[in-house]
Amino acid sequence: MGEIVNFREDAPASEVPVSLEAFLGASNATAVRIEPGEDARALLPQLDRIALIEVSFPAFGDGRGYSSARILREAGYTGELRASGDVLVDQVPAMRRVGFDTLAPNAPIDRAVMDRMLTLYDDVYQKTVDGRVPVWAKRHPEAAHG
Repeated sequence: MGEIVNFREDAPASEVPVSLEAFLGASNATAVRIEPGEDARALLPQLDRIALIEVSFPAFGDGRGYSSARILREAGYTGELRASGDVLVDQVPAMRRVGFDTLAPNAPIDRAVMDRMLTLYDDVYQKTVDGRVPVWAKRHPEAAHG
């Protein structure tokens, strides 16, 4: 696994995550790893005690981790959310929009390229958890509130 890449300056130092099964059975774990196919909603009752949720991306084409991130952020999770595994630099903008704070890619990601990718587009099309207003809501603000 490559070096951990932070999207934000204040990202906390991280712990080693345990499996979802081990986390749900442990009373003192504060870091958990979600694999594809596992339901992130199982963590919702315990979000206040979790410092790190690592979401596994075993293949770049497996997008289930995006859904897990969005579910967790929309439920109010504010701790570190990390994407790990087969993470490519062209996925970084979408990962940031759904709420990932850090990456633990299998292969190194060039920080300068990643920073360019994060500022490549002024507008986004999907609803985001990072506060950016999607272009459709800019065009039709009345639809954004309905």
